[in-house]
Amino acid sequence: MSNRKLSPIEISGAVKLLNSIRANLDRISGGDPELLFALRRRLVVKLTHDERGTPAHRNKIKRLKRAEQNGMCPICGKELPLKYAELDRFNASAGYTVENTRLVHHACHIQDQAEKSYL
Repeated sequence: MSNRKLSPIEISGAVKLLNSIRANLDRISGGDPELLFALRRRLVVKLTHDERGTPAHRNKIKRLKRAEQNGMCPICGKELPLKYAELDRFNASAGYTVENTRLVHHACHIQDQAEKSYL
């Protein structure tokens, strides 16, 4: 399932929101570049967690999926490595949940995304 695209009106709203956030960051940081950097970094991390969950949350799902899949990649059927296997979401907007993911090899993930024209 491909990701939803924003309409021109929605893009305009997103640009306005971004400009407002930037203005607030400038105001709050008071010209201090180190504070501005720290504020931006904090927002990026928190927004990323809103979309992807925390690293601990994703690691827990990886452990559960590895057990559920008997350590095998559902794309190629080969054994998954202990490190660097990736969670593949069936529906990106549904987030990282046990029901919405599978654990796959990096190369299998890339190939699958290319076949779906996501890359």
